[in-house]
Amino acid sequence: MNFPLFKQMMKIHLKGMSNYAFGSAFYILLMFWLYPGIADNTGALNELIKSMPEGVVSAFNIQGGFGSMEAFISGEYYGLILPLLLSIFSIMLSTGLMARMVDQGSMSYLLSTPTTRRQVAVTQAGVLSTGLLVIMLVTTGAGLLGYVWFIGDKFEFNGARYLEMNVVAWMLFIAASGIAFLISSVMNDEKKALGTSGFIVIGMFALDMLGKISDSVEWLRYISIFALYRPSDIAAGSGDPLLSSLVLLAIGIACFAAGVISFSRRDLPL
Repeated sequence: MNFPLFKQMMKIHLKGMSNYAFGSAFYILLMFWLYPGIADNTGALNELIKSMPEGVVSAFNIQGGFGSMEAFISGEYYGLILPLLLSIFSIMLSTGLMARMVDQGSMSYLLSTPTTRRQVAVTQAGVLSTGLLVIMLVTTGAGLLGYVWFIGDKFEFNGARYLEMNVVAWMLFIAASGIAFLISSVMNDEKKALGTSGFIVIGMFALDMLGKISDSVEWLRYISIFALYRPSDIAAGSGDPLLSSLVLLAIGIACFAAGVISFSRRDLPL
C-alpha cells in the first residue's frame, strides 16, 4: 500500500463517505425514535404480519415481527434501507477509484510516479474498505446513542444482537464491494463498469428478495451473497452470524485479490 496515496484518496472521497455515514446514522436514529410509538401497537402489527403472505413477510425481513427493538430495526432498516444504501456506495466508490481514473486519464499520471500498479490497486481497495468501515462505525454508534436517547429502560434491547447485525452487514458489503472492485479493475470504461457492477450487485439483492417470495424460486437466493445476510434471524437469536461473516469476508478478500492481480497484469490504455 502507498500511504501518501491512501491519505490523498481518503481526503478526496471523505465528503462522500461522510454523506453516506451521516445519512445512515440519520435513518437508524429515526428508527429508534419511532419505535416507542410503534411498540404500543405491536400486537396489532404482529397480527397484520401473520395475515400477510409468508413470501412477502420473508422478502422484507419482517418475519420477526415488532416484538423487540432489534426485530423492528432488522426489518425496517437492516433488511432494506441499509443494503440499498451500501450497495450504491460500493458501486459508486469502486468505480470512482478504478475505472473512472483509467477512463479519464488520471491513472496514467498516477502510474508515472514511482508507484506500481499493485500498490495503486491495493491502496484503492484499502480506501474502499475503510469507507465501508467508517459508515458502519458511525451507524453502529448512532444506534447505540439512539438507544440511550429514545429507549433507555422502557423496552428490551439486546445490544449483542445489534452489534452482530452490524458486523454481518459490514462483511456483506466487503463482499459486495469486492465484486464491484473486481469489475472496475478489469474495465476501462467508467459507464460500463458502473452498469455492470450495478447489474450484478443490485441484481443479487433482487434475486434474494425473489427467492424469499416463493418456494418455487427459492434456489435464486443461493446464487446471491445476500442469502448469507439474514438480519431477522440474528434479531431472533438464530442463525450463525459468525459463519456468515467468515464466508462473506472470504468472498470479499478473494474478489479484492483478483481485482489487484487483474489490474496489475492487464493492458491499460494509458
